[in-house]
Amino acid sequence: MVTALEVLQKYWKYTSFKKPQKEIIDLVLDTKNVIAVLPTGGGKSICYQVPGMIKEGVCLVISPLIALMNDQVSSLKEIGIKAIAITSALHQTEIINAFDNLLFGNYKFLYLSPEKLQSKLIQEKIKQLNINLIAIDEVHCISEWGHDFRPAYLKIPIIYELHPNTPVIGLTATATSTVLKDISKQLNIPDIKIIKQSLVRKNLALNVIKSEDFYYHIKQILNDTSFPSILYASSRKKVKSVSDYLNKNNFKSTFYHGGLSTDEKQLSFSNWMQEKTPIMVATNAFGMGIDKKNVQNIIHLDLPNSLENYMQEAGRAGRNENEAFSYIFASEHCISNLKKQFLKGKVSIEFAKNIYKTLNQYFQVSYGELPEQSFEFHLTDFCSHYSLNILQTYNTLKLLEKEEILHFNENFNRQSTLKFAVSPDEILRYSEKNNSNIIRTILRSYGGIFEAPIKINETIIAKKLGLTFLSVKNELEKLSNNEFADYNFKNNNSKIQFLVPREDDITIRKIATNISHLNSIKSDKINAIISYVNNDTICRSSYLLSYFNEKNIKDCGICDVCIKSTFKNHEQLSKEILTLFSSKQSLSTKEVIAHFNIDNSTILTTIQLLLDTNKITITSQNKLEKV
Repeated sequence: MVTALEVLQKYWKYTSFKKPQKEIIDLVLDTKNVIAVLPTGGGKSICYQVPGMIKEGVCLVISPLIALMNDQVSSLKEIGIKAIAITSALHQTEIINAFDNLLFGNYKFLYLSPEKLQSKLIQEKIKQLNINLIAIDEVHCISEWGHDFRPAYLKIPIIYELHPNTPVIGLTATATSTVLKDISKQLNIPDIKIIKQSLVRKNLALNVIKSEDFYYHIKQILNDTSFPSILYASSRKKVKSVSDYLNKNNFKSTFYHGGLSTDEKQLSFSNWMQEKTPIMVATNAFGMGIDKKNVQNIIHLDLPNSLENYMQEAGRAGRNENEAFSYIFASEHCISNLKKQFLKGKVSIEFAKNIYKTLNQYFQVSYGELPEQSFEFHLTDFCSHYSLNILQTYNTLKLLEKEEILHFNENFNRQSTLKFAVSPDEILRYSEKNNSNIIRTILRSYGGIFEAPIKINETIIAKKLGLTFLSVKNELEKLSNNEFADYNFKNNNSKIQFLVPREDDITIRKIATNISHLNSIKSDKINAIISYVNNDTICRSSYLLSYFNEKNIKDCGICDVCIKSTFKNHEQLSKEILTLFSSKQSLSTKEVIAHFNIDNSTILTTIQLLLDTNKITITSQNKLEKV
């Protein structure tokens, strides 16, 4: 049988494995179940791809993001390995054809989302395949104690019923001991082996900047590098404005967030990867699965929601093992914003009761009834109609989905486009003739709409004018029919499917303990990141490693806390060395070292500082002397 190293060399062209890839691969080849915790860029995919190639059959990979799956499939195809991703973009016929290829076409990898895994058709098709390994990427998503919790991950164990004797490997970049215990419990796999690699890179300097003027600091940071950087911000508006600012100041920047179209995201990503625009400003929608080794700076303009998120994002710098830097801006304003954001999105038991009851009334569901059909649902309209906070309402719907009270099928990213097909004068005449406030509002709100199709939001237009969504849509369709405009309507409604009969407060009381528990977890994570940035005495790497329950912790020597401490040490040591020369005219370096019970490198560095600042000099006898 071909060896793991031979497969690695043949397809990936690496001459050796990173630690602990080989240990993980050997366990998988020995049909052992494994959870692998490797830092961002630590080579997690190799841990299932190499054994997937060696073992007879198809490796099934559960992955959370379509973009991540497509990227992995493209990477495998580039090195001559057949792989398929089955996503929501495929119709049923295409799915059936894909499984035929998996069955008869010598394909080695099948990528699926946890949601797709719940399809009865797909389950039946998977049952027909020889599955040699089940890999669960971003496995922390199965734990409510972790970050990025995904309810669909809880249903992954259905695969064991289809292939009970197939080994399982779960992969993640960050997990505390509590999260690892919960992962093991939720996966429900016997005799699972946990392999962890240290999360902090020795070449990555972690820094906190407590300043309100982040524009000044990012210019200073970016002026000092010619290598790619990623700047993270918490809002789409901030992402765009920071990118615009950088471009105006002669930095080549692009931006990325969840509201961009697929083509816009791809263009932005491609320009950054090719370093046409080496600075990427993004929300946390950007980064998962990104494999770019020469990123030098990760800059957080706002506080991350958790230390787990921070570790994943900061870990995207310095994968080539050259020096790299992480910066978090942590002014009082940043800390206050994070607290406000948490409170704004927090779901109370009373709010959950109100949303659930209002949702049933909205769709006219009777008490005790369980509708068979799903309902089209527009979140913004719903919140506007009942004067509800959008973020809290969204979080409540996700919570109710997690508790299997309803299914919330999101569809927010589709946006209609509009382009006026006649001259501005003709549109103005039409507007005046028909007394159209809708056209006037569009002209004030959207630039470039005569030159190219522009994304519009019918709900926002309707809200500005106190109209209904339907009245805006109807007028734009009328404009299009009369050839005054090209209007491409996109239905961005979500869908709600109720999963239990309506019982109002009784339904929510059953999950009240879980709601309180989740709020407590989120609060702990917010407090942990605030404590981290407020710390100015403990080495940042040591602080993080302690949080993630790592042992044998040593100070990194390169974070802002260590550097400040080193300067303080040198200042005090300088005084003590200069005091030595008051009793003796000259001393050799060995004599100075012998006087102190500390490491030689610190003493030698301090001596060099004293020489550089002309506090001491070297005599003709090669001794040190006070100036």
